[in-house]
Amino acid sequence: MKRLVYFVISTLLLIVLASCGSDTKQSSEQPKMLNVELSISPSKGEANQPVTFEAKVTEGNDKVNDADEVLFEIWRSNDENHQKIEVKHPKNGIYHLEKSFQQEGTYYIISHVTARGMHNMPQKEFTIGNPSEPESQDSMNGMNMDDNKDQDKNN
Repeated sequence: MKRLVYFVISTLLLIVLASCGSDTKQSSEQPKMLNVELSISPSKGEANQPVTFEAKVTEGNDKVNDADEVLFEIWRSNDENHQKIEVKHPKNGIYHLEKSFQQEGTYYIISHVTARGMHNMPQKEFTIGNPSEPESQDSMNGMNMDDNKDQDKNN
């Protein structure tokens, strides 16, 4: 009788260990990263002419059409007022905004994208007409605008 009890307990332990092992394999799979490609067309625009902003959102090879939030934050250099525009209704994972600017100068855009438990916020610089004084690295609050480093040294 003891042998039967040991056999049943051993069998149950093997079943429990085997099922735990298969869960470990599934959870060790790396999550796919949220990728956002921000584009501006044209990168040097003209006053009162439309500029197109697009955020192409993917997770691995999948196009993300169900982002929780896509927000474009746009401001003119050294201006404390930042305009935030929420973008919905993507096509093929591309969130699209068309906007015109009345004032010439250097501008910045950050696309804030939250989707599938991740957040990505690439930023870019663009100009409308004649560029204005770019923002210093200190005023960018740690944003990586490497394109400005050479301009800051020359000014």
